[in-house]
Amino acid sequence: MNIKITFKNQGFNKSNENLMLFVDEKFNISSLKKHIPSSEYSFILDLLKIKDTKQKIITFDLSSKRKIILVSFKKNLSISEAENLGAKCYNIFKDIKNLEYRVNTDTIPYKSKNLIGHFLHGIKLKSYKFQKYKTKKDKKDVHILAHGKNIPTSKEQIKFNAIEEGTFYTRDLVSEPGNILHPDEYAKRINSLRKFGLKINVYDEKKLKKMGMNTILGVGQGSIRGSYLVTMEWTGLKDNSKPLAFVGKGVCFDTGGISLKPAKFMEDMTYDMAGSAVVVGLMKSLALRKAKINAVGVVGLVENMPGGNAQRPGDIVKSYSGKTVEILNTDAEGRLVLADALTYTEQKFKPKFIVDLATLTGAIIVSLGSEYAGLFSNDDKLSNQLIDAGEYVEEKLWRMPLNKNYDKLIDSKNADMQNINYVGGAGSTTAAQFLQRFILNKTPWAHLDIAGMAFSKYGGALNSGGATGYGVRLLNKLIEDNYE
Repeated sequence: MNIKITFKNQGFNKSNENLMLFVDEKFNISSLKKHIPSSEYSFILDLLKIKDTKQKIITFDLSSKRKIILVSFKKNLSISEAENLGAKCYNIFKDIKNLEYRVNTDTIPYKSKNLIGHFLHGIKLKSYKFQKYKTKKDKKDVHILAHGKNIPTSKEQIKFNAIEEGTFYTRDLVSEPGNILHPDEYAKRINSLRKFGLKINVYDEKKLKKMGMNTILGVGQGSIRGSYLVTMEWTGLKDNSKPLAFVGKGVCFDTGGISLKPAKFMEDMTYDMAGSAVVVGLMKSLALRKAKINAVGVVGLVENMPGGNAQRPGDIVKSYSGKTVEILNTDAEGRLVLADALTYTEQKFKPKFIVDLATLTGAIIVSLGSEYAGLFSNDDKLSNQLIDAGEYVEEKLWRMPLNKNYDKLIDSKNADMQNINYVGGAGSTTAAQFLQRFILNKTPWAHLDIAGMAFSKYGGALNSGGATGYGVRLLNKLIEDNYE
């Protein structure tokens, strides 16, 4: 279903239109007298006596062509509650045939900054479906006309649209199958975002070899596809201020390599590039809304395959940082991709901070399930900013430990470190300890392990199942609240 939302300052009234009106938590409708005909008011008043007013949304069928939907807004409604209510309204839209609705924002019972904007934002986010490869598509269009004094400003409309576009682009990328979105194609798609004002550089295998990015190259050497490092720069300030940096793991398909994964559910490994997709979607959002910051996105794009030239357990590779890594398990590949990307980002761009995102470990799912992403960081201020942003948009983070005592679990007898811990547990933490070794200049850094959050089998409050786009809204909020 495609949701189209338009805004109009002035209201109007047609007796045959479907209406959405807002009431308080007690469903007191006295304020609606001036917005609907008296006969409809009396009809609704009578029906409310037998309706379950514990429901936050009630639909009234006035005729075969006209419906009125009452949405209950409680006092001090939070932003996330408003968005979740919007998502519930989407579920109503998808089940009825009437495709045009007028939303009267003048009926909102309480004053609240941009409440209707977030309500409609929730509808849009919930409406996303990936149908690209279905022969029979849901082509239904729903047109929502919102009017009145409480509609978002033009600037706010641009911001909401930018976040939606970035989130949907992330979901699109994550939803693509591995035979379509391999590293070669992925690099091309990122390159196409130049049209939005992003400066993009694509480093192919030849360039990566010259740069000494052997941990990225090692992961991809078993594939017939290329391996890439792609940088995206957004310059929203002209003062040459240090950029904010975001780094993403882009393993377009992960077989595990020589350390082959079990066949069951391996198809889900097309989602192993979700961290990179968040970075790409975020950069698109920042460009669309002309964010007043400087930012850089860096993604490593590879395919982890068990080919004749594949990396072997026991191999030792020299990273871009100069540090050496013994490969004990080729299925611990994401940290190898991020290792070179992190060091390059820190040294090349000298950012204010670095946030990396990756579907890095199954261990984080064991720890946190699908309710929180794992947060590891060397900086309390950045951690608290991320946690606060996550709470606001309901993309929650739980801070996990980093400690030098874990380092012994990844120390190698044959190299500077090994890429996996076979004893002692703490799989997510040792992975983060590994990454931290590639932050050379004590730059504030946070690692978000989103393995449990990037995909939802059954859907969540603001998604209908599949790729969630988790992280785009969180990082946008981080930037908006603290750095613009």
